[in-house]
Amino acid sequence: MTFESPDVAPVYLDYNATAPARPEALEAAVAAMRTVGNASSTHRSGRDAADRVDLARRQVAALLNCSPGEIIFTSGATEANNLALRAAFSAGGRLVTSTVEHPAVLEASKALTSDAPGSLVVLPVNTDGLVDPAALHKALAHGAVAVVSLMAANNETGVLTDLEPIVEAAHEAGALVHTDATQLVGRLPIDLAEIDVDLLSLSAHKFGGPQGVGALFVRRGAPLPYRPLLVGGGQERGWRAGTLNVAGIAGAGAAAEAARLALGDEANRVTRLRDALEEALVEQISDCRINGSTGLRLPGVTSITFRGAPADAVLASMPDVAASEGSACSSGAPSPSHVLLAMGRSREEADSTIRFSLGYATTTHDVERAVSSTVRAVQQVRAALAPAI
Repeated sequence: MTFESPDVAPVYLDYNATAPARPEALEAAVAAMRTVGNASSTHRSGRDAADRVDLARRQVAALLNCSPGEIIFTSGATEANNLALRAAFSAGGRLVTSTVEHPAVLEASKALTSDAPGSLVVLPVNTDGLVDPAALHKALAHGAVAVVSLMAANNETGVLTDLEPIVEAAHEAGALVHTDATQLVGRLPIDLAEIDVDLLSLSAHKFGGPQGVGALFVRRGAPLPYRPLLVGGGQERGWRAGTLNVAGIAGAGAAAEAARLALGDEANRVTRLRDALEEALVEQISDCRINGSTGLRLPGVTSITFRGAPADAVLASMPDVAASEGSACSSGAPSPSHVLLAMGRSREEADSTIRFSLGYATTTHDVERAVSSTVRAVQQVRAALAPAI
């Protein structure tokens, strides 16, 4: 039995929590940090900072195929989600979302509707993690709906949402559509000239940009009330007051450009690595299960339940692999994954599930190391918990 030297860097398979910063993002962010000016200032240094922001806005817009003027920079997807839902819900009507959304959407939805009983509709999903279309159509048919908010890709299972029929049905009912595309952007193509969502949230650190910066796409002409979360200086066309994070925004733009240029090749390569990881683990570890639709998910994500092996114990037994029990945003919480419970998994199954998420820098050697460590760790935990004979 061999163990990795403590001097060897862990295999990083937690891209859904945060991706390693791309070299292009680091270079752009550091260069911007050397710029002294405030992007709102009119002097030369201020214009230099503003130019960096303008470039990043064009780069993010190019990744989404939308107009730069439709991009509002935020501190991340959590702020973008809150901003989008606050504005859209203020139009009046109900808010429709699903049981498997990120807490940044679910908790914001509960807070917004707390004073309006019956105004929040939470759609169920099937065992594959897909929203029930019949439940959506029922919600749209019974009373006015202000906004439908459904994530483009699930952060725990990687399961994708087919947005086009949802947008069509929602718009026919007079509702706005928001999607939390945090996990999708930079990993799979999304063309906002083709997918007619009104609002889309993203976070740069999921595709190799800095943490603490994101964006909200607001479609030009959408019947959207003006309801900023932050008021003050009027930056970002009044949608988001506060001095712009020029370094973070520049890094986000550079990461978006790098992701756009490599999108097809990266998606195909990462899919092959994910499939190799899954196949090896299923072959070498008995009584395990892949969660979610295997035909409709992100390239680099797999959620695997190892029955009889609690995830916290398995992860503690393989410190040379960085993976996750579920969403990093809820790690440390005593309750099991709400996503897996919504998909019909038991609490014990949810507690025995590990999410591996691969990305642009993952290698074949990383996968081989992760398989070896995971097999060993699961066997050790199962043996330790096995009843004495």
